[in-house]
Amino acid sequence: MHAPDAAAPSHPAALAYAAIDLGTNNCRMLIGAADGDGFRVVDSFSRIVRLGEGLHATGRLSPDAMDRTLAALHACAARLRRRPVAGLHAIATEACRRAANGDAFLAAARAETGLPLRVITTREEVELALESCAPLMPTDQRRVLLFDIGGGSTELAWVRLEEGRPLLIGYDSLPIGVATLAEQFGTQSGTQAGFAAMVTMIAEHLRGFEAVHRISAEIAHGGVLLLGTSGTVTTLAGIVLGLTRYRRALVDGVFLTAEEATAALGELLMMDAGGRAAHPCIGPEREAFVLPGCAVFAAIHATWPAPRLLVADRGLREAMLLRQIRGHGRRRRSPRRN
Repeated sequence: MHAPDAAAPSHPAALAYAAIDLGTNNCRMLIGAADGDGFRVVDSFSRIVRLGEGLHATGRLSPDAMDRTLAALHACAARLRRRPVAGLHAIATEACRRAANGDAFLAAARAETGLPLRVITTREEVELALESCAPLMPTDQRRVLLFDIGGGSTELAWVRLEEGRPLLIGYDSLPIGVATLAEQFGTQSGTQAGFAAMVTMIAEHLRGFEAVHRISAEIAHGGVLLLGTSGTVTTLAGIVLGLTRYRRALVDGVFLTAEEATAALGELLMMDAGGRAAHPCIGPEREAFVLPGCAVFAAIHATWPAPRLLVADRGLREAMLLRQIRGHGRRRRSPRRN
């Protein structure tokens, strides 16, 4: 997988594919062309749309949230008209899964934009996250606990490594994300008491997964790695690395010790809202969601205190692109039938 390079020459022979991930908080699109075992980024788009705003209280997507999201989807569609692709996968996750009017909104979005949006299950979401992160998993580990802290949910995947190949043992999707926590706790998330309350609440939700899989006992025996893929863990990595601007190439695949991650979290807690908004790895649009995300991480690490954290700046879009590229390769290799 490669970061975009504005100076790279064009490769007209390489087919391009697109992937859209409509989450509770963000609308993201990635366009990539096959390049070796991975892909070369051709174009990307990301916008905070807050589709799940008010969903925790009302159970429905609000008109304003749907309008913001439709505007972002129209922007994606416009880019695709300028840059035709050989394939497109477009998915929606927790907000549309949970909202009473989620199906109606997606039907309207499909009609207006022409994008083939569909809601995926929590199992599909976990499998996509696992597929995108699999190349980062080291072969010297027995088990990996993958977590993806999203806007409206947090996915957990308990993985066994066999000869470097990840096998999914169990998974769960918690109805807790950075956007839902930010709504529920408001400005209290920035206080010590509010942060502690978030961690305690989240830890309660983790108990069932621990009771089934006994992950803490596996950690005590060694060979277990935490793997995080979300803006929360990439922010922690940026702080540990002392980045003056966010650089994906330095963050994706970096290992943090438990002590380094804890120190970075403490540094965030010491900042005020203005300091977090001014941080080059956060910014004003993400400031309200950073501490809720850190609370999820703190609860995960308190429940499963593995000594190392592997940070991934990749997710559902990357997996969807790779699936399309590999699928095209298999179709080309398949013998023709008479």
